Amino acid sequence: MSGRKFLSQGIRELKKQRCEILFHKIGYTFRQPELLREALTHRSYGSPNNERLEFLGDSILNCAVSIMLYRSFPALPEGDLTRLRANFVNQQALYTLAIGLDLGDLIQLGDGERKSGGHRRPSILADALEAVIGAIYLESGFNEVEQRVVQLYQPLIENLDPETLGKDPKTLLQEYLQGRKMALPEYTVLSTSGDAHSQIFRVTCKIAQFKIHTTGEGTSRRRAEQEAARQAYELATMRR
Repeated sequence: MSGRKFLSQGIRELKKQRCEILFHKIGYTFRQPELLREALTHRSYGSPNNERLEFLGDSILNCAVSIMLYRSFPALPEGDLTRLRANFVNQQALYTLAIGLDLGDLIQLGDGERKSGGHRRPSILADALEAVIGAIYLESGFNEVEQRVVQLYQPLIENLDPETLGKDPKTLLQEYLQGRKMALPEYTVLSTSGDAHSQIFRVTCKIAQFKIHTTGEGTSRRRAEQEAARQAYELATMRR
């Protein structure tokens, strides 16, 4: 076997293993490999790509999350449910879930996107997860999607503090520190990378009194700060 053919076979085997890991994590195995391939193909790679599946998955996800929250919190009013849903289906939440599923290793990207770190870009990962949800719906229907959404979000539901409902990480962190008469956190931009229309920001959040120093990434400075604040808040509240 030639070296090139051996390498190609090795790459295929590695992708197969990663797909099997994905199936295990989401609790679902695709019967149509081409449907999953489309869900994990970015437009920079070619056509067909995942844009239409992402459009479908976005709507399906909103509906499935709404049902899950309605059943999980029977005493919450409509306004709180709406804010909670927004926190669960926004780009940052989907990006975090996609990272946990290692979707970045499976997404097919054009050479330019791959070289610029597209497999780590929050928008690309979030869209890919929505596309996977859309693909599951097309293959197996809404009931199957509901089960997969509950499995993905159950850890978030179990750890949810009603007092933090609808508040972003920076607000939560600020209120937590102010309640203890501590200095507010310091945010510093470490770097920006990528093209002007698709930049990635890296920001640090420092809490001197706790000796906490976290780093967040995002497609805007605000999103990067929110991610750094989220990590810092989790570390700070562990010290109660």
